[in-house]
Amino acid sequence: MDKYDVIVVGAGISGLLAALTLSKHGKKVLVLEKSEHVGGNCNSYTIDGFQVDTGAHAITHLAVGPLKMLMDNYFDYMPVFEDYGNYHIRTETGFQKVPSNLRDFVTFDMLPKKDRLVLSQAITKALTLSTFGVDLSKQSAYDSLPKNLSKDTYDFVNAISHFLSGKSMKETSVHRMLTGSSFVRDSITQEQFESIVGSKDTPQHTESILQSILRYNLHTSLRSKLMGVLENPIKSTVPHPFVSIGRFAVSNQTAKAQGYPRKGLKAVLNSVLYSLPDTVEIHTNSEVKRILTNEGKVTGVETDQAYYADIVVYTGFAKNLPDVVEDLPRSYVDELGGIVQTKSLTVWLGLEKRIDEFNYVGSEIWFKDTPYWAMPISNYDSSLAPKEKQLAGFVFVLDENRSEGSEIKKAYDTIYHALPSIERHVEMQHEQITIPEKAAVTISGKFADIRTPIKNMYLAGTDTDNRSMGITRAAYSIIEMLGAVNEDGNLH
Repeated sequence: MDKYDVIVVGAGISGLLAALTLSKHGKKVLVLEKSEHVGGNCNSYTIDGFQVDTGAHAITHLAVGPLKMLMDNYFDYMPVFEDYGNYHIRTETGFQKVPSNLRDFVTFDMLPKKDRLVLSQAITKALTLSTFGVDLSKQSAYDSLPKNLSKDTYDFVNAISHFLSGKSMKETSVHRMLTGSSFVRDSITQEQFESIVGSKDTPQHTESILQSILRYNLHTSLRSKLMGVLENPIKSTVPHPFVSIGRFAVSNQTAKAQGYPRKGLKAVLNSVLYSLPDTVEIHTNSEVKRILTNEGKVTGVETDQAYYADIVVYTGFAKNLPDVVEDLPRSYVDELGGIVQTKSLTVWLGLEKRIDEFNYVGSEIWFKDTPYWAMPISNYDSSLAPKEKQLAGFVFVLDENRSEGSEIKKAYDTIYHALPSIERHVEMQHEQITIPEKAAVTISGKFADIRTPIKNMYLAGTDTDNRSMGITRAAYSIIEMLGAVNEDGNLH
């Protein structure tokens, strides 16, 4: 009989992080992945000499956040991060940094002056309400705005909403807009992490990433920014939410704790894989057909054969859990059915030369008609493109009411309208359609609990935590999963 301490269903980044962390707590772990490859959306591959990621990514909360905590405490090999740069807005007539504070809004002439004032007032009001504990997670961004703004302003807010939640401003909450724009920041300290997870049975001596790895493994600009977070903490006795209002007034830097992994997303994946101990087995092409239970407690899983374990961590789509677990409570199944998802299209363009329009480090947003978010990722690492060439990814939220073919055509039309000179330089084009988050952060959308009705069966992934996005959100979910396993007496 094949018996393990833990079986992890799914080898995306959440599943691999679950396997890494639990194995470092002394568990013998089996990871089962239905596809041929591991990593899920955290991966890279080569097309005609250009290395594309599985969707364009920016890694958030690198200074004080969940990924840093996992790297500090569990990684043996650290990925190298480059300074993310700035967010920009592109229109037919201009190219500017996205305003991140009141001072920036004053000169943001891509929107009418009157609208800039109204937006500033609306954000200040929302921050004030948040300061006094008002829950803004059910109030839409659209409802928080006056109804006499210009179309450009509504399009701008709508574009930002799409890239923060995958949905329109009518379905995106004010809270999501505040946290996604870094006016209100989620973070987790080492002390908080240890209070949730406790200590490992065999302590691993790992210096803080900000004091060891960052010295030589980070771009100088990003290293100085991140070290500044620790060396110059806010000394004011004013409560944190009031600091958020002050940040919006003069000094918010949305990219301050963000980075892009040198060598692409596969560098993050490889760091996790290299850090896995020998007590972890990974089986690909192994689809879990059933999760086995006995008297309300998990006992293992079934693929083409049965595997047994004391703990099962499911990191697939939570809303699909009823397909593999029998007799779940109807109320629980209904709750999982309330998880909202969106699809995204990433168009990768490999250019025969470096172009002036992409002479920056960071990303850009086009907000007219069909919005996109774009990153010229070879500007971070020239090895991602052949010599003297350039690689950029353009991300679109797909309209569920239109065919994928028509959405792809519309995407290319939008790119070539926004950047008329780019088409003649394209030598590689590649499309990806993915579900970037297992649950979209919308007003009506649900998120699954880490614990399930089945004893010792846990969930992890981007449909169990609504903080931040992508890899960072996956890392939040892993810390919460570890906390639940610890509370249940199953970790140490």
